[in-house]
Amino acid sequence: MKTLIVYYSMSGKTKKAATERAKKEDADIFEVKKKKPYSIITAFIFGARAAMAQKTVEIEELGCDFASYDKIILATPIWGGFPAPPTNNVIAMLPSGKEVELIFTSGGGGSTKCLDKVKALIEKQDCKVVGYVDIKVAK
Repeated sequence: MKTLIVYYSMSGKTKKAATERAKKEDADIFEVKKKKPYSIITAFIFGARAAMAQKTVEIEELGCDFASYDKIILATPIWGGFPAPPTNNVIAMLPSGKEVELIFTSGGGGSTKCLDKVKALIEKQDCKVVGYVDIKVAK
């Protein structure tokens, strides 16, 4: 099974989790980059609010073909109880029929409260969530 890991990371903690998983899965890995990166202040003020509203933001082109993969793993930090906004862009780009696994990283862990909402967004793309990992990272 050909696997792709797509991640967004501001602090580097989600990148670390995604990279470790890519090695285990022998998966290709791509980073989602916001066109105008967040600062600590803008992430807190604007990013968390956009995350809670499940908005998209302008991201750089990914340069990968999702259709050529059997499974796509999305790794994202959780901001305000929801995935960071660049992850919403990736969800909107998912081709139908894909298996999707989620890796959530957060300072508090226990981010299962947003799982149902994210799962619904993914299922709207006619994809199936096949796994979920919640990683508590040190602040």
